[in-house]
Amino acid sequence: MARKIVVTSGKGGVGKTTICANLGVYLSRLGFRVLLIDVDIGLNNLDVIMGMERQVIFDITDVVSGKCRVRQALVQSKDFPSLYLLPSSHSYSASNISGEHIKNVIEIVDHSFDYVLIDCPAGVEAGFQRAVFPADEAIVVATPHLSSIRDADKVVGLLEEFDIESKGLVVNRMRGDLLLSGEMINVETIAKTIGIPLLGVVPEDDCVSKMSSQGRIMLDGESARAFTLLSENIHNGCKKIYDCTCKYRGLMGYLKRNIKRYV
Repeated sequence: MARKIVVTSGKGGVGKTTICANLGVYLSRLGFRVLLIDVDIGLNNLDVIMGMERQVIFDITDVVSGKCRVRQALVQSKDFPSLYLLPSSHSYSASNISGEHIKNVIEIVDHSFDYVLIDCPAGVEAGFQRAVFPADEAIVVATPHLSSIRDADKVVGLLEEFDIESKGLVVNRMRGDLLLSGEMINVETIAKTIGIPLLGVVPEDDCVSKMSSQGRIMLDGESARAFTLLSENIHNGCKKIYDCTCKYRGLMGYLKRNIKRYV
């Protein structure tokens, strides 16, 4: 039976879909069968980030409406054979799909996967409820900005209304140079404010955004290391947190911090 994890945030623009896509890739690289489900109906982009949009024939709305079977709608990644996507629709009325529908779809393929990652839309209304309802676990994504932290804290409170067994925090877009200079809220403060265990930290990395726009996933560099640790933490229950400040320490780090500040 698969672990069913919803990736949510409350606030839009925090990199939630990117986190979901990368986590799916890195869990598949650990040897697990992973299914990504895009529940952002009408504003789908998980297939674009994964570079799989041209492979899509059917989507989750076709499954719910009975137009096709679940397995007909699954899209297998060409680069990561154990990774599959159940895409969303950009033109269907989301009001016709409930959390119960999504849960029924997942139950059909539950035993075929080790992980089911559900990409939750921004906000805390119907789309949020639709995505959270079938999940057993939740990953809350936040950035080191007060508005994101506040919204993530609200989401944690809302998750109490659902049958969520465990919740974990991923802090995205951390800048080590600003952390060391005291110009950014530190990870410990963010985790304490939101009040759930810290699963991982992902650094600010322009290459991730660039490659996502090209439908590609970063497989090297500091972001790759961060996602590797995150996937291992989720599966093994480890607490290995990526240190965003490591390259900014010492004399060379000091020079990097100052160059980055003025470039």
